[in-house]
Order: sequence, then structure tokens, then C-alpha cells
Amino acid sequence: MVKKPAYSNIHQDLIDLCRTGDREAQFRIYELYYKAMYNTSLRIVKNETEAEDLMQDSFLSAFEKINTYSGTVSFGAWLKKIVVNRSLDSIKKQRLYFETLDEKVALGLSDDFPAETEVDTEKIRKAIMDLPDGFRVVITLYLLEGYDHEEIGQILNISSSTSRSQYSRARQKLVEILESNE
Repeated sequence: MVKKPAYSNIHQDLIDLCRTGDREAQFRIYELYYKAMYNTSLRIVKNETEAEDLMQDSFLSAFEKINTYSGTVSFGAWLKKIVVNRSLDSIKKQRLYFETLDEKVALGLSDDFPAETEVDTEKIRKAIMDLPDGFRVVITLYLLEGYDHEEIGQILNISSSTSRSQYSRARQKLVEILESNE
């Protein structure tokens, strides 16, 4: 008998079927989540083919380890964590290095976009993709995926202050990119 999860999932019946190895249920879960998971990976790795491969691998891993899903968070959040971790592992294999800033320098950087900067989301998305890898990963995890700096630090194996400084510099670079494109 399957324990009732702590988090109420709208697709709990499919999740339960996936636990039994039901291929049709797995395909339906895939159909429900693949676009969001692909976009999450793409924002991190910045390569369509690699994002597709990572997303596929993430689903395979999730279905293999579905019995470890405890239901304390939504299934989508659990799956997203797998996708994010796989995507980050892929970047780490490409020897991504994070630049640690002195705390005083980090505090001196402005975190605010100029009030007159108004651009559409497509321009912002493109500008984020033009950021260097370290900046792009931190800004993506913080702004788009909703992680806080402590979580980003744990995920990337860096300090939370390094995450904050990377985020601050990424925002500054993003403003520069957006302003130069106008």
C-alpha cells in the first residue's frame, strides 16, 4: 500500500501508476512536464540539443527513483530539482569557475535596473543567454527558478555571499547588454 503524500498533487494518480512502472502513466507525466523542464535546462546550459538530452535523462532518472519521491513538495518541484542538478553537473563538466568577489566590492554594486529601462521579455531572455556562464546560471536560478542565495550556494557548492556577488554582477552586466542593444 502506498503512503499518502504530505503534498497534494493534482496528478497523484499518475504518480502512483508511475511507481508501478506503468509506461503510459510515465508518458502522460512526461507530456505534462517536458516543456517546463526543457526550458529550465535550456536557461542553464544554453544549448538546445544538450538541454533536450538533459531533460530526457532527468525524466529517466526521475522514473527510476520515483519511489524516493516523498510528496513533501510538488512533483514538479521535485522533478525540477533533478533537471537543475543535471544541468549544473553538465556545466561543471565544462569547467565552470565562479569568481569570488570581496564582500566590500559586492556591497558597492547597485542591484537596481535604471527606472527608464523598459524592454520586452524576449529581449531580456536573449540578454540573459548572452551572459557568461557563471552569471547566467546564478541569475537563472535566482530570478527564473526562484532559489534563494543560500540554496544556490548549496547547489553550486559556493558560499551564499559568492552567489549574491555573482547575482549582483550578473544584473549589472545584464543592464549593460540591454542598454547596448538599444
